[in-house]
Amino acid sequence: MDQPQRERDAESYFSTTRPLFTDGGLADRPHSPAPAAPSVATITEPAREIPVHEETDVLVVGGGPAGTAAAVAAARLGQRVTLVERYGDLGGLSAGGLVIWIDRMTDWSGTPVIAGIGAELLDRLPEGAVAGPGPELWGSTDPGHVAHWRERLSAFRDTVCRSPMIDPEWLKIVSHELLVGEGVRVLLHSWAVAAITEDGAVRGMIFESKQGRRAILAKVVVDATGDLDVVAQAGGAFVTDARKDGTGGNVQHCINTAFTWTGVDFQRWLEFKRDNPSAHQDLMNRGRELLGYLDTPHVGWRDDVVVFMGPRMSGYSGLDVEDLSTVELESRRRMVAHLDFFRREAPGFENAWIMLAAPQIGVRMTRRLAGLHPMTAEEWRAGVRHPDEIGVSPSPSQKFPTISVPYRALVPERLDGVVASDATTQAFMREIPQCWMTGHAAGTAAGLAARSGVAPRALDVGEIRQELREQGAFLHEREPAQVGS
Repeated sequence: MDQPQRERDAESYFSTTRPLFTDGGLADRPHSPAPAAPSVATITEPAREIPVHEETDVLVVGGGPAGTAAAVAAARLGQRVTLVERYGDLGGLSAGGLVIWIDRMTDWSGTPVIAGIGAELLDRLPEGAVAGPGPELWGSTDPGHVAHWRERLSAFRDTVCRSPMIDPEWLKIVSHELLVGEGVRVLLHSWAVAAITEDGAVRGMIFESKQGRRAILAKVVVDATGDLDVVAQAGGAFVTDARKDGTGGNVQHCINTAFTWTGVDFQRWLEFKRDNPSAHQDLMNRGRELLGYLDTPHVGWRDDVVVFMGPRMSGYSGLDVEDLSTVELESRRRMVAHLDFFRREAPGFENAWIMLAAPQIGVRMTRRLAGLHPMTAEEWRAGVRHPDEIGVSPSPSQKFPTISVPYRALVPERLDGVVASDATTQAFMREIPQCWMTGHAAGTAAGLAARSGVAPRALDVGEIRQELREQGAFLHEREPAQVGS
């Protein structure tokens, strides 16, 4: 389709639709189709035998950043590993969800504290598929460097960080290449639907695909679903504080479908922002007044690509199919409304066109593991270093030290045979680098448990830490003297 036709289609669509919502919440929900009335009817499925698709040592459920890292880590321990992913690619929200901005991987001095498999994946991206400051700039507070990289989301609190923009298609490719190269069995288009349990332990999963309903048996399972599906289906403990009335608190409880455009002259847009800050502010205010919402464009891995990681919508559950459907449709309507406005009003966007609406919806938080020792703000703010530390996260600001992540945060309270990559009791732990870090640890623990026959909760944490270091993960140098329990 030629560009003028795209423009005519967009203008036609925009002129014949009106906002379903104006405040990002539920206020205008009457304009959207009414949800189906809840049914009280049930049916009974007849008992049936489920074919066993395969048996493996470690089963990883979910092929996002955490699942990818977990599968590689377990395979490097010599275990048979199978990864099951519901979509047709790997990378999760960092690829299919267009969360192409990889949050901070360095501390405030420039030390790469999130290393290991996540860093390996970034290093595998070819030239032109990743944009960010080089190692010589990590930790720089030079005003010129900070100003340049702040506009590209790689400088925070006046410090340059390792926080690149990446090409999501290349992340999918290198993720798959890495897993296949390590001998991991990858099953795509397969949705895990039920846990197989025995004596309080997870022994595998039942999944659905075009072949119907099948089972995979495993010595240890890694729950890398992001929504804690395995633990929930197995009857494990979890918590959630998302509210469907729109009062869930903050961005952690918002949902949206991100989108990318190309045909943009981002340098011209940046010049406009720098040279005419009042005109830029007027433009953004005008957009919010006209549309009822407006998101900020961020440059992608090249200057003719921008990504919108919003506008975010609150009051919806990532576990409710009616809500997910509503958000998908409304996100696309808002994408077209943005396109119409930015083409007409924003310098550098005159020839913009829709590159991609994310195939995967952006859900930030649903279920969270009730682990043996959930992370707490009080502990990381106090600089507690856990004796079972399996990873280190950058802190939100320079006034806090790097954050120690305990292995106990990944082990369910009362369920054996499973390790979760979930430590999202703290908001920053849901970011892509932290998922690589916890996935790496969960896969290492699962591999050691499968190899030794020891339950994940009974593993020698010293052995986990040693293996993580050998696989390139960053841990604090000295054994911590302070116990965070």
